[in-house]
Amino acid sequence: MKLLVLFLGMLLVSCSDSDSDSDYESITLEKPSNFPAIKFNSQENPITKSGVELGRMLFYEGDLASDGVVSCGFCHIQSDAFTHHGHTLSHGVDGLSGIRNTPPVQNMAFMENIMWEGVLHNLSTMALAPISNPVEMNGNFEIIVQKLQNSTKHNYKTQFKKAFGNEEITANKVLFALGQFMATMVSSNSKYDKYSRNEGVSLTTDELQGLSIFNQKCASCHTTDLFTDQSYRNTGLAFNNSLNDNGRQRVTLDPNDYMKFRVPSLRNVELTKPYMHDGRFYTLEAVLNHYSSGMVDYPNLDPIFKQNGNTGIPLTDQEKQLLITFLKTLTDYEFISNSKFSEI
Repeated sequence: MKLLVLFLGMLLVSCSDSDSDSDYESITLEKPSNFPAIKFNSQENPITKSGVELGRMLFYEGDLASDGVVSCGFCHIQSDAFTHHGHTLSHGVDGLSGIRNTPPVQNMAFMENIMWEGVLHNLSTMALAPISNPVEMNGNFEIIVQKLQNSTKHNYKTQFKKAFGNEEITANKVLFALGQFMATMVSSNSKYDKYSRNEGVSLTTDELQGLSIFNQKCASCHTTDLFTDQSYRNTGLAFNNSLNDNGRQRVTLDPNDYMKFRVPSLRNVELTKPYMHDGRFYTLEAVLNHYSSGMVDYPNLDPIFKQNGNTGIPLTDQEKQLLITFLKTLTDYEFISNSKFSEI
C-alpha cells in the first residue's frame, strides 16, 4: 500500500509542460439540469479535445495489458452500458478472473466514490488500479510506454503532443488522458431524464406507479438523478466463500465495514446484469427478491433494512414488476450508441 501511495504521488506531478504548438482546445463539461454538481477536478487535469481523443484511443488499446489484448473496453462494453455483459466476474489477461463484477463506466465526473469498496476516489488516476492489477490487465508502465512509442496502430507521439504539448509518453499522461475521456462519458438522456426535465416525454401509468414505489422504498439509498448516494452499506448479501471478499473492510480494516459495498447507480440497470459486487444475480427479479426476503441479518446490516422488527424491504410481486417497469425507463439508448465513446 505504501508503494502504491508513493507511485500515485509521483503520478500527480503536473503535466502542464506544453509548448505553443500544442493543440490544446479546452472542453467544459456540461452538467445536465437534473444532475448534481460536477466532482471531476478539471484544475488538476484540464479536459481538452485532444486529451479526450487520446483517452478514447487508450481506452481501447490492448497494449496497456501484458497480453496486448485486454483493454479497458474489453471489460467495459458500450452496448452493455460499459459493463462486461454475461460475466459474473471481470475477466482479464490469460483468462484469469477477478473477484468483482465489472461496474459500468458512466457519469463518473459526478461521483466522489468510484470503486466497489472505495479504494480510489480520483478519476484522473483510477485506471492505475485495473492496469496494474495482475489478474486484470497486468500492465507494466515501462513496457506500456515502449509499446505506445512504437505503435503502428496510432501515431501516439503526435497524439500525446496534441494533448500535452510534447511527444513524451508517460504513465501520468496515460492516466490523465483516460480520466479525461471517462469524464465525458455522461449518460443523461433516458426516457426518465426527458420526463424529469419536462422535455415532452410522459411515463405510462405503470411506469409512474413504479416511480412512486421507488421513491417510497428505494430512493433513500439511490438518491438524486445519479440514482446513488455513493455510500457504502451492508445490504445483507451472504458472504461468498469462494471469493473471500469482505468488502470495504479490506480497505479500512474496520469490522464495522464488513460486507459493505458502494451503492451502485441504477442508470442503465436493465443492461448491466449480472448484479451485485460479485454478479450473483442475473435478473432484476432476483435482486428484488433478495431485498424483500433474502437478506442475511448481520450485526452491521444497514439500519434502513431493519424496520418495525422486520428485515428487508417489503415488496409484493406486483410492486416488484412495477419497479422493474420504472427501472427500464433509466435505459439511455443514446449513450450506448454514441459514436464519441466507440472504438476508433
